[in-house]
Amino acid sequence: MTAPVPLPRGPYTPRATPLDLPPGAGAPSSRTVFSAAHVVADPYADVGPDDPAAVDWESTLAFRRHLWSHGLGVAEAMDTAQRGMGLDWAGAAELIRRSAAEAKAVGGRIACGVGTDQLPENPAPTLAEVTAAYEEQLALAEEHGVQPILMASRALVRAARGPEDYLATYAHLLRQASEPVILHWLGPMFDPALEGYWGSTDLDEATDTFLKVIAEHPDKVDGIKISLLDAAREIDVRRRLPGGVRCYTGDDFNYPELIAGDERGFSHALLGIFDPLGPLAAHAVRVLDTGDAAGFRALLDPTVELSRHLFRRPTRFYKTGVVFLAWLAGHQDHFTMVGGLQSARSLPHLATAYELADGLGLFPDPGLAAHRMGALLAVHGGAR
Repeated sequence: MTAPVPLPRGPYTPRATPLDLPPGAGAPSSRTVFSAAHVVADPYADVGPDDPAAVDWESTLAFRRHLWSHGLGVAEAMDTAQRGMGLDWAGAAELIRRSAAEAKAVGGRIACGVGTDQLPENPAPTLAEVTAAYEEQLALAEEHGVQPILMASRALVRAARGPEDYLATYAHLLRQASEPVILHWLGPMFDPALEGYWGSTDLDEATDTFLKVIAEHPDKVDGIKISLLDAAREIDVRRRLPGGVRCYTGDDFNYPELIAGDERGFSHALLGIFDPLGPLAAHAVRVLDTGDAAGFRALLDPTVELSRHLFRRPTRFYKTGVVFLAWLAGHQDHFTMVGGLQSARSLPHLATAYELADGLGLFPDPGLAAHRMGALLAVHGGAR
């Protein structure tokens, strides 16, 4: 038995055995399931928080192979990969190139974020510059054979004068796309610079504009990803989609009920929380494939407490908890993040994340996780 870990709120005795979820069971069939994936920093790179990201490519790609081996798709170069929070467009472009090649080599499903983050923050861009930036990134995704995810753009928020500019920009991009894309609505809780996306801070008005984009180009939209942490709104939007357009939940608070669905439909998934939950999430959806919704909920409902903890406000710093759990699980050898973001959550926050994840059996080697948690506490003077 592993010795108790001296967590800030008292000693914690780690779980004796992890979940037994070996790879190779295949992809779920009733839902399309993507995990957004984090990047692994190079801990020995002599870089500062404002320097271009130094990425450990071997470990980064190994983690994607881990997700693919459990039947999950990988949503690449999204906000979970610290787009706009440590990873610039040059780093994201290299990530897309490398992950696309890896996906082809192993037969993994991949979709990649397409945005405008090559534009400088000042001066404010024109709509033409925003469109050109999107087109450059869209061309890269299509060149490497990956499905594009049109991400919400900070630059478009600054350039647009109202809903009509969003409609025109997205209409142009969808006409350019050679294959159906996924549209991504990322709420301001994930990125404050996206406040007022779709031309309004009124969510009902913004929703109407969003749906109008889809209604005018349903053949170019594979699906939508909604990350607003509002289950009722997602269900409403889901029910208003044209036939054949999927809803991919990005709701890291309410994903079990949204994926399970109801008599009028369900959501597929594209979630950051499936980075640490990968094997368990894939297994749960395969249970749902059999029609066992109760069994699915029994597996995933207990994970919501961990997810809500990782995604607590300020929500955009959830990446710190995701990378922390990857370190504890043995997917990487260090707890260093691009941009120095490992400092974005408190020691008590991380300790609670460890306790919740261990209680779920997420660590393949509970002893290793306990040792690393204890070492982190010791480094920070928190060991008792």
